Amino acid sequence: MTGLVLKLGPKERVLVNGAVIENGDRRSRLAILTPNANILRLRDAIRPGEANTPVRRVCYIAQLVLSGDVAEDQARHQLLRGIEQLAQALMDPDSRLALAEAAEAVQAADFYRALKRLRSLLPREERLLGGVGQSGLPS
Repeated sequence: MTGLVLKLGPKERVLVNGAVIENGDRRSRLAILTPNANILRLRDAIRPGEANTPVRRVCYIAQLVLSGDVAEDQARHQLLRGIEQLAQALMDPDSRLALAEAAEAVQAADFYRALKRLRSLLPREERLLGGVGQSGLPS
């Protein structure tokens, strides 16, 4: 079977092509068979006020595409520019690889994969910023 498999906890919510879907009382698995479906786990979503660091801002733009709030063509330029700016600051090989893969995903209009690769940079960013958390204040 190909496609994306989502494992959802009880009452967990996920956004699929703009529709919020809530799981029932038990853990379950959903197979998303439609290619290029826009999917976002709401537990992983970055709220507007949390987009307060460079990586979080770029993640937020990718998330807006997945939620259907911004058109792909509008976001593509902003995402690629944001990734380029991050590449000027994050010089280690792991970050460079993640950024290159995110840029490749954006070019291929695979915004889920781009967001996934960008999110992998959040722990590194937090360490570099000295523990500045979601509130923008030191933790």
